[in-house]
Amino acid sequence: MKKLFIPVVIIIISLLLYNYFSIDIEDNSIYVSPKKGSFEIKVSVTGELRAINSIDIKGPTRTHEIEIHEMKISRLVPEGTNVKKGDFVAELDKSNILQKLKDAELKIDKNESIFNISKLDSNSILSQARDNLENLNYAVEEMELKKQQSIYESPTVKRQVEIDYLKAKRSYEHSKSNYENQVKKSIANLRVAGADLSKVQMKMQKILGFLDDFTIRAPADGMVIYARDWNGSKKEVNSTIRRWDPIVATLPDLSKMKSITYVNEVDIQKIKKNQNVEIGIDANPDKRLTGTVIEVANIGEQRRNSDAKVFEVVIEINEKDTTLLPSMTTSNDILISSKPETLYIVLEAIHSFEYEDKQKINYVYLKNGYEFIKQEVKLGLINDNYAEILDGIKLSDEIYLSIPDNSEELEISKIIEKKPA
Repeated sequence: MKKLFIPVVIIIISLLLYNYFSIDIEDNSIYVSPKKGSFEIKVSVTGELRAINSIDIKGPTRTHEIEIHEMKISRLVPEGTNVKKGDFVAELDKSNILQKLKDAELKIDKNESIFNISKLDSNSILSQARDNLENLNYAVEEMELKKQQSIYESPTVKRQVEIDYLKAKRSYEHSKSNYENQVKKSIANLRVAGADLSKVQMKMQKILGFLDDFTIRAPADGMVIYARDWNGSKKEVNSTIRRWDPIVATLPDLSKMKSITYVNEVDIQKIKKNQNVEIGIDANPDKRLTGTVIEVANIGEQRRNSDAKVFEVVIEINEKDTTLLPSMTTSNDILISSKPETLYIVLEAIHSFEYEDKQKINYVYLKNGYEFIKQEVKLGLINDNYAEILDGIKLSDEIYLSIPDNSEELEISKIIEKKPA
């Protein structure tokens, strides 16, 4: 009996030790199994909601006519304000246009003075010229009387009277011609002075007309959303608007929204029009929407605070949702390609080896009982987290997630190519 007891005890102790070490090995090793199902490749980017259609709220666009090309915003209603048509939206700094108005007033005063002086001078000169012409006319009449009275005088006297008459008449004709020229000159001077006065008066009227445009009102009912500068920053108080870019804010049509996003130059080659998109709203993580890529930029741009080139991608939201507001941040998963039923595994379980001839082989550490083998796998599609397995392992296999000890000593078990029947 004693002889039988000792072997039994040894067997029990051995089993306990084996189970102890087996449990310890199991606890220190993490396994994963392949999954089977729909496999998708996506490009994930953040975006910002904007309305597809909107009405622009603009400042004045013709201020170059009064030599004003840039204007600063001095007042602006809070973004998100609901306004009615004609309601106040913004006011532009008027200091520049008021200075223009003051300068115009001074020019009007100056030109009015020039016009009045020209008028007075013309009246004085023409009056004097008329008096002189009248006197000369009297002299001609007087000489004509003397000529008539000299009919009975000697030829010498008659000739002298004739000469004096001709001189008086010539002097009158010359003065008459000078007077007519003086009249024309005075009229011309008055026209120039009047035209200069009219010009500055018209400019002043134009400035007064633009003065009202510096107070910007809503062209329709809606919610005010600030416009963006060329660098992406929103318009605000002290922002500058220009005649070629006069938009201060917009009134978006919230019934149809889009997400504006920017994709890096590595991923942009994968993005095409009409690709489906899954959209999340950061402000409401439980809300999931769908969309479609409708625009892909052909030319990259440099965004603020970024050294890399990015390409603008526009995604149209399929659903109509009254809770969506412009400027909300979205998470966009653009579906590049997918397979409905395929085998795939996490990327962390896949390793690779490169031979001297630069050929690369992928493999996993496959659990084989209480041991493991290096098993070659053939990969298909790859996304950020998983790789499709075309050959090498089965759905029921268990794969080491970490590298087992002494793994370098093993050779890679190659996939046996199936010969065609």
